[in-house]
Amino acid sequence: MEKIFLEIPTINRKQEALDYLVESVKYNSDLNGTGSMDRCLEGVTYEEWLLELEKREDIEYLNQINRCKSKTFFVVREDDNRIVGMINVRYNISDDKLKTWASHIGYGIRPSERRKGYAKIALYLGLLEEQKLGEERILLECTVDNIGSNKTLLALGGILVREEIDPSDGELTKIYHFDVDDCIKNYKELYKNIITNSEDKMKKSI
Repeated sequence: MEKIFLEIPTINRKQEALDYLVESVKYNSDLNGTGSMDRCLEGVTYEEWLLELEKREDIEYLNQINRCKSKTFFVVREDDNRIVGMINVRYNISDDKLKTWASHIGYGIRPSERRKGYAKIALYLGLLEEQKLGEERILLECTVDNIGSNKTLLALGGILVREEIDPSDGELTKIYHFDVDDCIKNYKELYKNIITNSEDKMKKSI
């Protein structure tokens, strides 16, 4: 399989990022892990979205909008430099927010690149980022009827904690617990030749 790396969004990826959104709409696909880039479908410009990502590094601003700290990345295939997915990694989430259905990682793969194993790779890259940020145990959620996502979470070592109705949408949802260090250790050999995890690849598009 081709090598995969995470990339910080920049203006140089504007058209590719917007194409990513258009493709998701074309296939009537949910947009997950975009760090609110889907708002570009509602009139927000890509440039405004980039500014929003910068603002979300300010704790005072985050408190104003009732959000936790997070980082958003494009999931990029090295061979052709194509965005195959997106991932949003959240950290320092308060216990109160976790009780109200906050989860640590949101991720999505563009419709034309699904069923190629990229979802598992994206989640593994997300776990690596959580480890860098000092998170030891994290929670992820997934609706019961999203069979593919449930399989991905289980495949990467997720442990089902409970099933509950998510009050925000009324969906029956599964909540999984991950021990970050253990999951990374257990799957390191599997993914070490697939991901490009060096800091020089965690880069801005140039």
